[in-house]
Amino acid sequence: MRDDQLMAKPFHLDGAAIAWVRETLKRLTPDEKIRQLFNLRIGGNEPEMLKAAQAFRPGSITRMPGPDWTAERHIIAEFNAAAPVPLLVSADLEGSRMSIPGGGEFPNPLALAAIDDVEFTTVVSEAMAREARQVGLNWSFTPVLDINARFKSAIVATRGFGSNVDTIERHALAQIRAFQKLGIASAIKHWPGEGFDDRDQHLVTTVNPLSMEEWEAHFGRLYRAGIEAGAMSVMSAHIALPAFIRQHNPDAGVEAYRPASISRDLNERLLRQQFGFNGLIVSDATGMAGLKAWSTRADYLPELVAAGCDVILFADDAERDYGFVAAALEDGRLSWERVDDAVTRQLALKAALGLHKPTPMPAVDVAANRQLAEDAARRAPTLVKDTQALLPLDPEKHRRVLVFSTGIVFPFIPHPVPFALPEMLRQSGFEVTMADKGVWVNPTDYDLVLYLFGEETLLTRGHIFLDWLRLNGDFITAMQRYWTDVPTLMISFGYPYYLYDAPRAPTYINAYSTTDTMQRAVVEALLGRHEWNTNSPVDPFAGDEQARY
Repeated sequence: MRDDQLMAKPFHLDGAAIAWVRETLKRLTPDEKIRQLFNLRIGGNEPEMLKAAQAFRPGSITRMPGPDWTAERHIIAEFNAAAPVPLLVSADLEGSRMSIPGGGEFPNPLALAAIDDVEFTTVVSEAMAREARQVGLNWSFTPVLDINARFKSAIVATRGFGSNVDTIERHALAQIRAFQKLGIASAIKHWPGEGFDDRDQHLVTTVNPLSMEEWEAHFGRLYRAGIEAGAMSVMSAHIALPAFIRQHNPDAGVEAYRPASISRDLNERLLRQQFGFNGLIVSDATGMAGLKAWSTRADYLPELVAAGCDVILFADDAERDYGFVAAALEDGRLSWERVDDAVTRQLALKAALGLHKPTPMPAVDVAANRQLAEDAARRAPTLVKDTQALLPLDPEKHRRVLVFSTGIVFPFIPHPVPFALPEMLRQSGFEVTMADKGVWVNPTDYDLVLYLFGEETLLTRGHIFLDWLRLNGDFITAMQRYWTDVPTLMISFGYPYYLYDAPRAPTYINAYSTTDTMQRAVVEALLGRHEWNTNSPVDPFAGDEQARY
């Protein structure tokens, strides 16, 4: 990189910072440069695991922090003590169950889009950034610029700001500015854009099927805006953009479906040359089937860097993966010039964040953040419809409640987590019974049937849907619908499209996030203690007109 590139957006480095970048690159050995390319995923506090990862001396790590913030900072300090260069420390700051433990349970992006108050999104994002800095983070793989265009997409769902490009742009830009003002670099994702293919790149290379004219009006607009706003990095995903490839090669064949992460055309020609992006490009996770299905790991790891990615996200076996990159440098598939460019961009990002010098940590008021999260939770839940005039609930009129639920599904926990909401209702004077699987229900035994769903955006799930068989337990009970005999309420604390599988459900609420904070807010609204939101950031009827009635 030239000095003028280091001085330009998004790095804006001064002379002293540029000198640090140049001097640091010069003193790094070839071995250290290769290791700088890797971002290792670090979960838990097991000493031997941490020691091995620190010994690898990566350029960056991704950390899922625990509730002891002092311990988190100590772990990162140990990584930095072992490393030749201060580390980028990344996470997915997406709110909800990805909030920092011990801090505020902030809403996810879809909930913020439902509130649709850009100033509020800014305040929430600043609070998230302050907490992230307290645990040692300095890089977030957010905001998500994906468009919730295909309702069956389980991988977009609650991670993005909905289906309207205007809404996505407003809130994403607010989050970029808020994060980066407080020392958290943003990585906008998932380049070149997800949401028009309802599959999951964790499982398959997904395809952005838009023509380039359509793509420019959607994702092109969003990425140009993010770059103009100063986003410091872009995550190149395992998503194909055939229309762009065929512009230059009409007979591309299978090459039209090459994942962006290993596509020089999409990273260098489109993102860098046409869009003028000067920042850092990080690959999406290298263990995903959307990449693994394309070629062997020995081939695609060095190809990521050769195709324009400056950071390799995650390692299966760090030393083995190191060997794959070293072998490609030896046989010429990867050049040292490209490695030096990638490491220089990493160093430039680190300098832009002030990691090369003492930098004050922004203050954080955890009590205020928890109150902010509660304020958000009160504003987000959306009453989609109430055709039976059920609400508000009354513990005298609706005292006997039967609850059907498959629990809260979270990709990093092996089994569903029970909802807290049933106990909250009990504490408010209701008699709550959890439905047994496969047991026939006599509607006259209950005053209210309540369905609770807790599936936010999920990884490796394929699709989210209302699985009546799993919910009820057997073939016969799966076909029962109680709302013709007893008042019925359906609430989703995640995926917002369950009406597609239950269009005649008479009362339906989208609450977007599964946290206890959100569950408490929903109970308060159910009891008439505050107003419902009526703004939906997506079409909750999934295009089915009968679901409106």
